[in-house]
Amino acid sequence: MKIAIHGRSFRAEAEPFIQKMFDTFEQFGIEVTCSKIFFDFINQEQLKIRISNIYHNHSDFPITDFFISVGGDGTILESVTHIGKYEVPILGINAGRLGFLATTSPADIQNALQNLFKGYYSVEKRILIKVEASSELFEGVNFGLNEFTITKRDTSSMIVVKTFINGEYLNSYWADGLIVSTPTGSTGYSLSCGGPVVLPQSNNFIVAPISPHNLNVRPMIVSDDSIISFEVEGRSNNFLVSLDSRWQIIDASVQLAVKKQDFVAKLIKFNAENFLDTLRKKLNWGLDVRNY
Repeated sequence: MKIAIHGRSFRAEAEPFIQKMFDTFEQFGIEVTCSKIFFDFINQEQLKIRISNIYHNHSDFPITDFFISVGGDGTILESVTHIGKYEVPILGINAGRLGFLATTSPADIQNALQNLFKGYYSVEKRILIKVEASSELFEGVNFGLNEFTITKRDTSSMIVVKTFINGEYLNSYWADGLIVSTPTGSTGYSLSCGGPVVLPQSNNFIVAPISPHNLNVRPMIVSDDSIISFEVEGRSNNFLVSLDSRWQIIDASVQLAVKKQDFVAKLIKFNAENFLDTLRKKLNWGLDVRNY
């Protein structure tokens, strides 16, 4: 069995569990490939590990049976860009804070690995959003798991985002910006801008303005078969685009559109885990003392 692993850092209390994970890999003869970033951090922490290969990013990522992301949700977003079209299933170890996507705690690593090796898991497919532009963006890694955003950059003035769905005019958003979110991203930035929570298997995008100037503009749900395109105007000729945790400054001459990527991200889930439980536990969804 071949496993790739990526992370950036983890809390000190997680260290013995991470060491145990690598000991388990060695015990079962697992061939381990480690990202260069995580390998350097592990060496710094002086963990004893044995790995077969080191990769740097998506360009030299070797195809493996499974991928383990050690960190928070941001680490999973990075891991998705490493894996790309290979669709390797991801197990998220929550060595960060919230852990909405990375739901396995460090203390549960042993049980998680045993279930993984025995095949006691399911794979949840999550759609990705793809950005198409008239010039190369995000170093060619033009897809993300959560959302694409257009925001103002260097002025307090609003921007105008003229938006089209499948070539038909939708609206001109006078706002600080605009978010197009996947169902996975509906619990992130989109939610903080008043967007709805959308179940992961819904075939939708959420279009949500950021601080709109007009009161009668609200987030909108559209089919993920749609192509959503934009024209941006503002007092400044430059504005900011971001794709999950990556960002870039571009000018108004760049043509932009988003659509569903033709491959997916696969998240490993165990029997005791489901989205609604995570929603209640992590975001206190529906929390009411009268229910307890």
